[in-house]
Amino acid sequence: MHILFLPGGGGAPDFWQPCAALLPLALQKTFLSWPGLGQQPPVSGVASYDDLVALAEQHIHGPTVVVAQSLGCIVAMRLALKHPARIIGLVLSATSGGVDVAHFGTVDWRPAYLQNFPNGARWITEETPDHATALADVSCPALLLWGSADALSPVAIGEHLVSLLPVAKLHVIESGSHYFARERAAEIAPLIVEYLASLPKASRSI
Repeated sequence: MHILFLPGGGGAPDFWQPCAALLPLALQKTFLSWPGLGQQPPVSGVASYDDLVALAEQHIHGPTVVVAQSLGCIVAMRLALKHPARIIGLVLSATSGGVDVAHFGTVDWRPAYLQNFPNGARWITEETPDHATALADVSCPALLLWGSADALSPVAIGEHLVSLLPVAKLHVIESGSHYFARERAAEIAPLIVEYLASLPKASRSI
């Protein structure tokens, strides 16, 4: 089984490595970065979510589970919708998932992003994905991970996504921040291992 790890808006490929190091060694693991986001060097032709999807598509090898953080989950959703036979599972952490979250009391992440990454790509603060009506077509099981202390993505958003996805389970990390997947890797890794074991055996060998 192949695990494709996608970072959030910071774009760095090492976000998931503390967690991945605690997963079984037999798993094939790929860590992506997002060119131009955060402090990552830009690459010509990468200036939209569709471009990130095209980049990620190059790294789908056999039956693939996508493990994604925040902004990366938008890419993960699109991969699952475009490649239902190849994406066999989703692990989504602290995200909007590409739905309107304005009425969930979220804190606007864009000012902090622009302050922390003054040279980072601006397009992610301007493009507004809308997956609300498409999520019903995501065919693979999804594990949603949320932190109860996340002001950027409150638990209510995770609960909303569970209601939209056909097969989904939500696990809340008590007092978890927006970055709990990195900060509390020892708690997250067993949840992912349990989730991977729950996937249908037939899908793992497509």
